Amino acid sequence: MREWAHEAGFSQIGVAGVDLSTAEPGLAAWLDAGFHGGMGYMAAHGLKRARPAELVPGTVSVITARMDYLPRDAAADWAAREWQALHDPQRAVVSVYARGRDYHKVLRARLQRLAERLAAEVGPFGHRVFTDSAPVLEVELATRSGLGWRGKHTLALAREAGSMFFLGEIYVDLALPPAEPASAHCGQCTACLDVCPTGAIVAPYRLDARRCISYLTIEHAGAIDPALRPLLGNRIYGCDDCQLACPWNKYARRATLPDFDAREGLAHPALLALWGWDEAAFLRRTEGSAIRRIGFQRWRRNLAVALGNAWRTSGDAAIAQALQAARDHADDLVREHIDWALAQRLQAS
Repeated sequence: MREWAHEAGFSQIGVAGVDLSTAEPGLAAWLDAGFHGGMGYMAAHGLKRARPAELVPGTVSVITARMDYLPRDAAADWAAREWQALHDPQRAVVSVYARGRDYHKVLRARLQRLAERLAAEVGPFGHRVFTDSAPVLEVELATRSGLGWRGKHTLALAREAGSMFFLGEIYVDLALPPAEPASAHCGQCTACLDVCPTGAIVAPYRLDARRCISYLTIEHAGAIDPALRPLLGNRIYGCDDCQLACPWNKYARRATLPDFDAREGLAHPALLALWGWDEAAFLRRTEGSAIRRIGFQRWRRNLAVALGNAWRTSGDAAIAQALQAARDHADDLVREHIDWALAQRLQAS
């Protein structure tokens, strides 16, 4: 299966059992604290996330898979270049994982292909594939199956690959021998906690999604808390800071597939260039991309915040002109963020 997995573009596979009962108290506490924010589906599914056999009856094993996503042409100093972009207020920063094709589509198809190949070898069996698409404790399953350990930023980490990878699972009704769990290697390091712009990593292994820039720019549907807007900087879709700061990501691996190469216009474009897209351009340029799922309204909301931060620090009159020109045609949500953005230069002075 490892050979088949590599042929399908996966870097590593493992097997986990389905008894995740020891993970239930932590999940329950996280939900009780309200750290899931507006992601109601997290609470709706409750502890089913920790009970694979309830999600897919008959499941007795979970095959886990890792797929690296750092673009194939990423430079040796890719992380330094990402930090540089974050310090250029007039550039837009999209999380590295979202610059190419939607990973849901890529992994799901290849996991299904892997399952079909296994079926051809052992005969028909019950299965279902997932990749960040159902109530699945992906990192928990990854750690139990030997793919890595849970980093203090809550993401999966591997000694030979850092954290720049996607996870996928195949729930199966086959009794497969589980792998040895991965041991943790974060030690005393707190780089991810220290670097988080909004303090969303409130303790090691504990994330308050309500403050996380990835949550705010992707999952959150309404107005962004004004107190947090300056902290978003020029991040318009997701945030990689905790990964950029992690020492293990010096081992991050390039993708083997072209799907995760950055699309034209998404590798540190100018904010004003993206602001110039109308909805038709947004839909055309994000076709097949994970970005499209946030919709044009949230995209404009995020850009307005980033432009406000750029206006405050750069004083470029072209920014204010572009914001003002769009104001009267914007919906209420976007207009509110435009007004905030236009007020930033006055506050800075």
